[in-house]
Amino acid sequence: MADKPAPEPRSSTFSSAVNGGKTLEECQDMIQRSFRIPMVKFLLKHLEQAGCGIGNRFIKAVHCDKQIAGDYARGKGIRVCGNHMNIQDEVDQMVIRGLIHAFDNCRAANLNWANCAHYACMEIRAGHLSGDCHYKRELLRGFVKIRGHE
Repeated sequence: MADKPAPEPRSSTFSSAVNGGKTLEECQDMIQRSFRIPMVKFLLKHLEQAGCGIGNRFIKAVHCDKQIAGDYARGKGIRVCGNHMNIQDEVDQMVIRGLIHAFDNCRAANLNWANCAHYACMEIRAGHLSGDCHYKRELLRGFVKIRGHE
């Protein structure tokens, strides 16, 4: 995934987002609003208590070439793909999911991101704890039928 730092608003490279997404500045503002959510506050508090507090640049708005919401990279932080975000809830979910990954990375002694079993477990855990896999979200995405997963 290519990521580009947010340009200065006055620079000639500052432009609107593509495909209905947000500009990097708009996305960064949405990330800041995410810090008001109880789940984000809870995760930040427990990261701090675990000795893994995060800095101001841990969660960044970036431009992504791939069609993803964002990602967490150990040692680099959480990247939120502003050009693929449309509403606050999408940003909130990406921030929450990334913070869950950060917490797991902080606390798990034998975590190996290159191990497929560890990685799958981390993704399932983050999906469930973040609420991303809630049946209402899946219905809205069109991934679940009324009779269940078929």
